[in-house]
Amino acid sequence: MKKQLNEKAEMSMLEHLEELRQRFLIAFTIFCVTTTICFLYIKNISSLLQKPAIGVKFLQLAPGEYLFASIKVAIYTGILLSSPFTIFQILLFILPGLTKKESSFLIPTLVSSIALFFLGILFSYKFLAPAALQFFINYGADIVEPIWSFEQYFNFILLLLFSTGLAFQIPVIQIILGLFDILSSERMISYWKYAIFISTIIGAILTPSTDPITQIIMSSAILLLYFSGILFLKTLNK
Repeated sequence: MKKQLNEKAEMSMLEHLEELRQRFLIAFTIFCVTTTICFLYIKNISSLLQKPAIGVKFLQLAPGEYLFASIKVAIYTGILLSSPFTIFQILLFILPGLTKKESSFLIPTLVSSIALFFLGILFSYKFLAPAALQFFINYGADIVEPIWSFEQYFNFILLLLFSTGLAFQIPVIQIILGLFDILSSERMISYWKYAIFISTIIGAILTPSTDPITQIIMSSAILLLYFSGILFLKTLNK
């Protein structure tokens, strides 16, 4: 009897591993398909990413620079676009093992996190990137002509977009801390001076440029997100 129970438990574990393998394959397949499609439309994606750099001429400074930069952009875009599907596969795997209360907390948190990440990318593309690029273009424009390396520009813009998306996760972290009674909204308000100081540091770290305009915009956005998280916790009486 004991042997049969052990075999059943082992079979259950193998079934879980098989399901995990299938979920991983599905997520990986979606990533590969998305990345391939992005590579096929890389000219459109490149043109879209070049738009904030008005008046800049791009050069290919080494053999294959455009090819390797295109592959990099396609991979990052593939990761970005396939991430919701990957998270959905993870949810399908872990949800059966969660309680109803845990599920009702996890799903809205993940959805909010994804939405804020994409909102951060959009904010960076519409406001941060143009401000940073215009600063670099205008600074010394009467002395040097803005001719940039294609690959280095995309390294800059991709880092700025993804770092801003990560910075927009601050309200999610606050809500988790508040719901688990680790840090209340009242205490978060009392830390407003530290929030201003830390947001300035984070703004300086996350922005790949050193211009003050981009850092001020990023720091202001972080502060706005911080107080938005506090306001949301207030509505939950936390």
